[in-house]
Amino acid sequence: MAKANSFPPFAAIVVAAGKGIRAGQPVPKQFANWRGKPVVRHSVEALAAAGADPIILVIPENGEELAQQAIGEVAAARFVVGGKTRQESVRRGLEALAQQPPERVIVHDAARPEIRPAVLHRLFTALVEHKGAAPVLPVVDSLSIDKDGLMAGSADRDTLRRVQTPQAFRFADILSAHRSWPGAPTAGDDAQVLKAAGHDVAHVEGDEALKKLTFAEDFMSETPIYRTGMGYDVHRLVAGEELWLGGIRIEHSHGLSGHSDADVALHAIVDAMLGAVAAGDIGQHFPPSDDRWKGASSDQFLQHAADLVAEAGYQVGNIDLTIICEAPKIGPHRDAMRSRIAGLLGIDSQFVSVKATTTERLGYTGRQEGIAAQAVATVIRI
Repeated sequence: MAKANSFPPFAAIVVAAGKGIRAGQPVPKQFANWRGKPVVRHSVEALAAAGADPIILVIPENGEELAQQAIGEVAAARFVVGGKTRQESVRRGLEALAQQPPERVIVHDAARPEIRPAVLHRLFTALVEHKGAAPVLPVVDSLSIDKDGLMAGSADRDTLRRVQTPQAFRFADILSAHRSWPGAPTAGDDAQVLKAAGHDVAHVEGDEALKKLTFAEDFMSETPIYRTGMGYDVHRLVAGEELWLGGIRIEHSHGLSGHSDADVALHAIVDAMLGAVAAGDIGQHFPPSDDRWKGASSDQFLQHAADLVAEAGYQVGNIDLTIICEAPKIGPHRDAMRSRIAGLLGIDSQFVSVKATTTERLGYTGRQEGIAAQAVATVIRI
């Protein structure tokens, strides 16, 4: 995701006030789950990460509780109740920004969950010379004009474009254009509103990822996407410490030393899961310098990694863990470890493998100075 300072300062309006009944979901489609979290949360988080402040989320009447549950804790987000049409909803969002007007504003449909930083970059570049910009894609199919189910003519696809959101505007101009709109007919999008007010709208290259979720099949399983990550960790064995491995306590003459409970097996799994979704490493999320984690159970670290996997739109597929030590013997505890790890991740134990090996008395593990672990995690986006 682009860093906030990659873009000039801007505000954003995410239109999420529709009913979305064609999608066949138990709630309006913008609040339905898609790839691990509510549809609207994808774009709100992407805009927040890009530096949008504030973000106006235009919601249905009496929809604040549902919207709050959907977006979670996004500090920059504010709610505005929408109108009877999309155009009226955008106008209300713009008016909510008018008291402290931004220089630039992004208007986006919540039903388009994926926002690519490259598209935002092209939009803001176009705003340097134009008062509005919209991402577009070419029409690749032949077009036919229909009349009573019969072909009545054709259209030149070379001059036509598919228009997407997010769309970018200079705030003062798009607000003025909405205020001057005669009221009928209803505009298809905000670029048309600006064009009708006499301003040019720049076309920039869009992205197929900006596809609008419309029908029930859009929420059905797609071709799975698999990602893998690898983790490795080692801790020193010392007398007088408890030995925690794979989420369970094992009776042994020595235990592992570390800032937390030093469960080297869970730490390796955490790093593997974080690596699978490119979310850093365990030290970044739980630094040893932070006293909050002194003696902490590594269960917390594993559950946090699982949350990050889910937030990225994935679910854990399987875990393959190898513990490297001379003692204690891992075999008697293998099933308990598998069950504990599976329970923490919310998956079946058949998807957790726990193995053990020695180094034939070579190195620090062979001298029983420490225990090492390595893990591979596979995550799946469905």
